[in-house]
Amino acid sequence: MSDASNKIGFGKIFWPSFLAVLVVSIIGMLLFFLILGGIIGSFGDFGPQPMSLKDKTVLHITLDGEIGEKSDNKFNPGTFQLNKKIGLSDLLYGFERAKKDDKIKGVFIEIGDVSCGYSTAREIRNAINDFEKSGKFAIAYNKGEVISLKEYYIASAADKNYGFPTSNMEMLGLGAELSFFKGTLDKLDIEVEVIRGSNNDFKSAVEPFFRSNMSDSSRLQVERYLNSIWQDIRMDIAKDRKIDQNSLNEIAEEGKIRRAEDAVDYKLLDGVMYRDEMIAMLNKKLGLKNNDEVELQAFEKYAKKKFYQDQILVRNEKPNIAVILAEGGVATDGDGLTSKEICKLFQDVRKNKSIKSVVFRINSPGGSALASEEIWREVKLTNKTKKVIVSMGDVAASGGYYIATPATAIFAEPTTITGSIGVFGMIPYMGAMFENKLGISFDRAMTNSHAILTTNRKLTPEELSMIQDEVDEIYDLFKERVAEGRKMSKEKVDILARGRVWTGKDALSIGLVDKLGGIEDAINYAADKAKIKTKKVLYYPLKKDDKWMALIEQLEDENEEISIEIEAMPEELVREYQKIKRIEDWMGIQMRLPYEIELK
Repeated sequence: MSDASNKIGFGKIFWPSFLAVLVVSIIGMLLFFLILGGIIGSFGDFGPQPMSLKDKTVLHITLDGEIGEKSDNKFNPGTFQLNKKIGLSDLLYGFERAKKDDKIKGVFIEIGDVSCGYSTAREIRNAINDFEKSGKFAIAYNKGEVISLKEYYIASAADKNYGFPTSNMEMLGLGAELSFFKGTLDKLDIEVEVIRGSNNDFKSAVEPFFRSNMSDSSRLQVERYLNSIWQDIRMDIAKDRKIDQNSLNEIAEEGKIRRAEDAVDYKLLDGVMYRDEMIAMLNKKLGLKNNDEVELQAFEKYAKKKFYQDQILVRNEKPNIAVILAEGGVATDGDGLTSKEICKLFQDVRKNKSIKSVVFRINSPGGSALASEEIWREVKLTNKTKKVIVSMGDVAASGGYYIATPATAIFAEPTTITGSIGVFGMIPYMGAMFENKLGISFDRAMTNSHAILTTNRKLTPEELSMIQDEVDEIYDLFKERVAEGRKMSKEKVDILARGRVWTGKDALSIGLVDKLGGIEDAINYAADKAKIKTKKVLYYPLKKDDKWMALIEQLEDENEEISIEIEAMPEELVREYQKIKRIEDWMGIQMRLPYEIELK
């Protein structure tokens, strides 16, 4: 057969087949969107709909996964799944509404693998305690394979606290494990030029790139705030469980509790039960007959619905207090706490004449020096006309503290990580890696000696000196901002700075914060300062009516665990990979918390 006939034969087969597939695909897509449109139409309005509750309803709270400042559901079209993050603001609001709702008799809290800081955990505990004061019950059920200290810390606030019969339990105190990358960089022939502000010996964020262990300064501050937080945790648990603080420390030191059953012996748990036994106990508590079943209402759905409804009402009734939520690393743009978004929110609040006071909620380890200055400016401008009250979350350090300094008052939890007043710059030298590992070399032509500052050659002493001067200038400005905002002498700031990290409790004693408390305390203080009798609180960013996301949420099974995982990689490796991947965000001059520390 000739080449021509081959081509003709191929064309006769391929093109009709291709067109058929194309037509079928188009028809399929049209049918999909028609069906989807019908589904959306059947759901109707996704705005605030009334929620009907039966008598003797128990709110069912599932704490499993990340808890952030605000709820965040991100849809993955590839898997048709949601990544769900529980919002602290939703949780606190839900508890507040539930305690006033006559149909709600109590809350059933199931706790799995929780990811949050101890300040967030403490605010949840306080909300549980406040809910119980209304005369309603709170029952916690630790269902995870391992009950961590943080998870137990939250659960211990409940009236009754139970565990799964075969769960292991960690009651061993607090520790911080830090990752160091010097060995990895050495193997890759990568050097990192590190420039810290002068006398920034506590600014240890850069140590992982040129050390293999903690410096003495770093170890001193880490041990200091670990002991401070551990003391607060013991105090809270001891108060709610009516046991001695010293006995808790003894339990941790000697490793007396290994399983949930051990915790029962030491009165940290009220018992161990399977889930069906927990439901049977709830039925009995509510006085229901054996053939009845307790009405469990999903707390997240209840809180979101009520919160959304109230926010719509507040928006229409002229709010008098604005709460601006800021979470993540400080950057000019992208994800997290960006100056582009936060500055616009402050500008919008200033234009709103009905708003009399602002609560700025910060949960950030810091980041870009430039972005921090941009946000600082907007906070300062706003505070001239409307009092700005800062509420610190798990962490408000370095750039996260910088943006708090112009505020009228700063609130922090005792366990908040703050301070870290310092600056650093990092510039990698990758020329050796390119040449030795990849065989790539570079050559240059320049009009002036410093025309090309590149990662492909080492910086000269003169160039390092230039960058050191720039870092010191920004560090000096940081100290000026703190001195001005906190009404301190620059000499005192110099003593408190040096990149050192403080807990909220220690920060109060040295004048870096004004009061201890959570976001609700900050809101009440803001109302008092502005002489507001009836609070109408509007949260920013504003809640949006997202019908697509509402559809996806309704299609999802409520009890289904939703996650998107990196396949075939152990969890520990995934975490380390993500840390290394974020290194590129650290380049340039930064105001950032020392290390990324996870308290265990």
